[in-house]
Amino acid sequence: MELTKRDALLIIDVQNDFLPGGALAVSSGDQIIPIVNLLQSKFDFIVASQDFHPADHKSFAANNPGRKVGDIVDLNGLDQFLWPVHCVQGTTGADFSKALIHENWNKIFQKGMNSEVDSYSGFFDNAKRGDTGLSKFLKENQIERVFICGLALDYCVNFTALDSLNEGFETFLVTDATRPVNVMPTDGENSLRELEAAGIKLITSNEL
Repeated sequence: MELTKRDALLIIDVQNDFLPGGALAVSSGDQIIPIVNLLQSKFDFIVASQDFHPADHKSFAANNPGRKVGDIVDLNGLDQFLWPVHCVQGTTGADFSKALIHENWNKIFQKGMNSEVDSYSGFFDNAKRGDTGLSKFLKENQIERVFICGLALDYCVNFTALDSLNEGFETFLVTDATRPVNVMPTDGENSLRELEAAGIKLITSNEL
C-alpha cells in the first residue's frame, strides 16, 4: 500500500501502565512497540493519544467506596466499568514507554482529564461532550486516511477507530500493532469483528 502526505499514523496510549508491570497491564502489550516504531518510519504525519487522568477520576474503583475493579456503576448516566488506578497525571505510569520512538510526533492529544466521565477514544469522551481537538487537527492538515495502532484493542483503540470513521476519515486498523485487555476472553476478537463490520479496514504492518 502506498502512503501519501494525506495519511496519518495514530498511536493510542502506549504508556507504562498499559504495559507488563503496569497498573492496567495489557498482556503482551510491549510486543507491539517494535512494530509501532517500524510503522513510524513509513509516515510523514504522526499523532498520539495519552490517557491522562486526575487522581480523583470516578472510573477508578478506589474512588467508589464499597466497589471493586470490574464492577459496573452509573457514572453520570453512562454504564462505567471500574478500573484500577492508572495513568494518573504526573506519574511514571502515565508516561509513554521509553522504548517508543516519539521524536517525530506532530502532536499529543491527552484524554480522560475530566473526572466525571471516562474517555476511551482519542477524539471524544465517552459521553461525546468533550472534544480533544484531534479531528479538527487532522482536517486542518488535510489528512484523509488514518492508520491506528496502540493499546488496548477492545477499549481505546476500538472507540478511537469508530470515531475516526464517523468523523469522515478512511480508517485502517493495523492488527499486529495492537493487543486487547480481554476482560472477557473473546473481547479482542469481538472488537475486530465489530470494527470490520462498521467499515474499518483491517491490515497488517507488512501491507504498508
